[in-house]
Amino acid sequence: MAARNMTTGTAIPLARFSAQARLRALQSDILELILERDLVAGDPLPTENELTAALGVGRNTLRESLKALQALGIIEIRHGFGMFVAPNNFEALTDGLTFRARLSLRHHGEEAQQLVEVRQALESGLVGAAMDRISEEQLAAVEESVRRMEALATAGEPFIEADAEFHRRLFEPLNNDLLISLMDVFWKVYRRIHLELGGPYAVDLLATAAQHRGIYEAVASADKALAAERLSTHFDAIRDIIAQTTD
Repeated sequence: MAARNMTTGTAIPLARFSAQARLRALQSDILELILERDLVAGDPLPTENELTAALGVGRNTLRESLKALQALGIIEIRHGFGMFVAPNNFEALTDGLTFRARLSLRHHGEEAQQLVEVRQALESGLVGAAMDRISEEQLAAVEESVRRMEALATAGEPFIEADAEFHRRLFEPLNNDLLISLMDVFWKVYRRIHLELGGPYAVDLLATAAQHRGIYEAVASADKALAAERLSTHFDAIRDIIAQTTD
């Protein structure tokens, strides 16, 4: 028996699926070995010889699985030095989500919209905690980003980078690398939309800058409910932009 490739209509031997399943199982075994040995980021993995003996696999099969784990950002292979548990790295997640969102923009934008909704929920839900921890210096940095947006808006220039900087600075007090990485995913998608449209969006730059000024003022006045509401409204506007580009 054979499966059938839905794109080409050609038969795919079941043995290939079996081989893929074995590779996934081996990758899982390597992950379990890392956990069982209580290795942390930066720690060396056992050598290839040790791994082949411990896992009962051939060298070529092991190397294929290790390369897959390296692509996922789980391990790091340093030629001439060995293999190590990779440091915290969200590049694989970023690349995957950015691709899915870009792909959706060529159809109905559903996944791009979902990405915005997730971030809307995260920022609206976490802004209160960020406000509890924000220092005067960090608050001043947030306002600096607002001023930069206002200056660019007055000059009629887009401010995508300044906008991203505003949100990063707003949530830096949480020291949450995953949150900041997810924000970076969003802005990569946002920039990609910008490039694929071939120019600036038809948005009111002054009004968008004013939205950020309003968010800042709510944070500065320690009004958590208002800050969450204004952040949510801001993301509603971004979802409208995506909807317009995919109609």
